[in-house]
Amino acid sequence: MKPDFHRHRSTSLWQLVLIASLAGGLAEIIWVSLYASFTSLEAATVAREVTASLLPAYAAGTTGVWLGILIHMLLAVTLGYAFAYVLWKPFARPRGMVATLAVSVLTLATVWTMNFFVVLPVLNPVFITLMPYQVTFVSKILFALAMAVTLVWPDLRRVTHERSRATHIAS
Repeated sequence: MKPDFHRHRSTSLWQLVLIASLAGGLAEIIWVSLYASFTSLEAATVAREVTASLLPAYAAGTTGVWLGILIHMLLAVTLGYAFAYVLWKPFARPRGMVATLAVSVLTLATVWTMNFFVVLPVLNPVFITLMPYQVTFVSKILFALAMAVTLVWPDLRRVTHERSRATHIAS
């Protein structure tokens, strides 16, 4: 039995952006957790330092860890929506999937640069010493990739379905 691709309701733009933003934030959490599992760094320390950057009085203990994760994900969603409505929807989306990937990577590389060389040295100098720059840069690039793939997923499904259908008709 062939799958019915038209049975699924399409995701609205705001839902797609929310999912893409959460995917980006989660990609970073997974990456930092993996890094921490192979080093002496505790992932909880990273989360506490995220909290310390914005709410230093709440950074200690378990509360600081959960607040750090919440703050991180809220920032991820804010970044995702800003990206989607300022750059992706008007500029990258009309130019296709490769443009979405390229613009998201360039945007997140710029965000990383601003964070680690402008914002964090003033806001929380301890945070920039937790991990090597390469590790934090890869974290942002993984955010970009997860966000971009999620944003283009509906188009990717459509193109795959059309190619599959064309191949079926040709054979």
